[in-house]
Amino acid sequence: MDAKKVLFITQEINPYLKETEIATVCRHLPMGIQDCGCEIRTFMPKFGTINERRNQLHEVIRLSGMNLIIDDTDHPLIIKVASIQPVRMQVYFIDNDDYFLRKAGINDEDGTEFDDNDERSIFFVRGVMETIKKLRWIPDLIHCHGWFSALTALYIKRMYADDPSLCNAKVVYSMYNDAFQKPLSPSFADKLVTDGATEEDVKGLRQEASYEHLNQMVIDMADGVVQGSETINPVLKAYIEEKKTPFLPYHTVEELAPACYEFYQKLWSEA
Repeated sequence: MDAKKVLFITQEINPYLKETEIATVCRHLPMGIQDCGCEIRTFMPKFGTINERRNQLHEVIRLSGMNLIIDDTDHPLIIKVASIQPVRMQVYFIDNDDYFLRKAGINDEDGTEFDDNDERSIFFVRGVMETIKKLRWIPDLIHCHGWFSALTALYIKRMYADDPSLCNAKVVYSMYNDAFQKPLSPSFADKLVTDGATEEDVKGLRQEASYEHLNQMVIDMADGVVQGSETINPVLKAYIEEKKTPFLPYHTVEELAPACYEFYQKLWSEA
């Protein structure tokens, strides 16, 4: 039997960005899942704070060169890659000068979220999907970490629903205590509908493009949710219970890989 393929999509990984809860989990979990016998691929944004020379990033020419249209504007997709030594875990980076050249991550130096974070998230998620298709690597499960990757569930279930490379993948979302404070752009829902979302999908975002409404949309779409932080938004936790979404409670980094692998297997068995 061929090894199951698991795609990890995350907003941050240590050592490329500072050590946060998400960055630490996404440094160790993919390797733990690989040790369970799965093939893995890992993607993150190439934020401008990442030192390309120090981390030995290089562009993958055969994967770059595509343009993604967001809100009627072309944005070139650039793919870079690096390896985490000594574990030799390869990480792919989604890059674009319009969205990721700035010397910051999701927030500016004062901690204020960028006004175009909605488009940056769309570009990141679509960039991963298109790169996976070019790699001709068909994932059995996609595990997303952090709100910046949250749109993956929507795109898999709607925009890529007929794509043979992606349509059969289970989507798991790890929810962390990583709420943004400022709502995303008021035109966020329009951009998603233009890409293929339904009005029913974005009805919460029509009210306000808040952290809670974004995550409720993900809960509606995901095949499973993992509690990534010891505490998460209580409204969202109640929503997971109300929707009866398959749920994995919080585990420490040391316990997480075997727990996630067992969770994945349950989802695969329900296919």
